Amino acid sequence: MTIEEIAAKISRGLEKRPVEDSFKFDCGDEGAITIRDGAARLADEEADCTIHISRKNLEKLMAGDLNPMAAFAFGKIKVSGDMSLAMKLGKVLG
Repeated sequence: MTIEEIAAKISRGLEKRPVEDSFKFDCGDEGAITIRDGAARLADEEADCTIHISRKNLEKLMAGDLNPMAAFAFGKIKVSGDMSLAMKLGKVLG
């Protein structure tokens, strides 16, 4: 799945279950997805919570093949900003 396809899938999830806070998935050289104002877009913008994750691991996370707590514990996910907001992401991923 490309980063564009991931952003589109997140947008579909936001249509069903919107979030008020801003989030960013920073996938390094492959790009970033920012969630703000009820939409996900390919953009590297400021956010309340930033999740540093590879595109491959983000794809696994969205498919339910990567446990977010285990990924965090093993350093596959790094969170900056408001860590409590990261818990809200489960409702839009997948």
